[in-house]
Amino acid sequence: MGSEQHYPEERPAHERSVSAFEMDSTTVTNADFEKFVTETGYLTTAEIPLDPASAPGMPPDYFTAGSLVFHMTDGPVNLKDVRNWWSFIQGANWKQPEGPGSSIAGRENHPVVQVSFYDAQAYAYWAGKALPTEVEWEFAAKDGVKTLYPWGEELDDAEFQVNTWHGEFPWKNEAIAPFSWPANAGIKSRYGLYNMIGNVWEWTADAFYSQHEPNKRCCTPSSGAVEGQLFVVKGGSFLCAPSYCRRYRASARSPQESRSSTNHLGFRCVRRS
Repeated sequence: MGSEQHYPEERPAHERSVSAFEMDSTTVTNADFEKFVTETGYLTTAEIPLDPASAPGMPPDYFTAGSLVFHMTDGPVNLKDVRNWWSFIQGANWKQPEGPGSSIAGRENHPVVQVSFYDAQAYAYWAGKALPTEVEWEFAAKDGVKTLYPWGEELDDAEFQVNTWHGEFPWKNEAIAPFSWPANAGIKSRYGLYNMIGNVWEWTADAFYSQHEPNKRCCTPSSGAVEGQLFVVKGGSFLCAPSYCRRYRASARSPQESRSSTNHLGFRCVRRS
């Protein structure tokens, strides 16, 4: 588990063991999540306005319901400032992933996004499952091989194009449709799992602890909401690009605030014996 050759937070490489478990072959889809919401009436974090008492003195817009949405830029920008391509959009949530005017119509089988750690946990409990630990997730993603990627040593060796950013981030994406946004097609592993690499970041059940810039979120920014516990997310997303974020590998990891939700962050579940 881990790697000595990439980002510092992946170190040290070390031996771990894991008990038997079953894992969903795909991330939880919009159709799956809609069934959960219909049966329970659940409201996601992004649908609930913040309590003004949580941050006295902040402007009213700070407390509105909404979430973070990615937008392409018109040209090259400073890659050290994520505000160049992320915006807080009022009304953005799992039903409207890009904000008011967007919808999940026609995307029923795509990954549900704009879900916080708490939303993912609630769904997993309802489904009689759980979120995977980081060890379980990485074991499954490595697919029983020791190569850099489950299919080989090069990203482009995959039989199908992996759903990551192809081109200059964040203004020129040369990905083959429909891979510009979270998709339901893609790579199937030897273990029968789809899109463990790229597509959407995936929540795990493990809190993030690291001496290496624990607040740096790479491609998964903070929502700007009330600070909370950081959890490990894995796998990278359709926004990971060689020029910016090479975390589309099984050993890669990133911290994500528990209340945050974005349109490139989803999850899958496990069932343990």
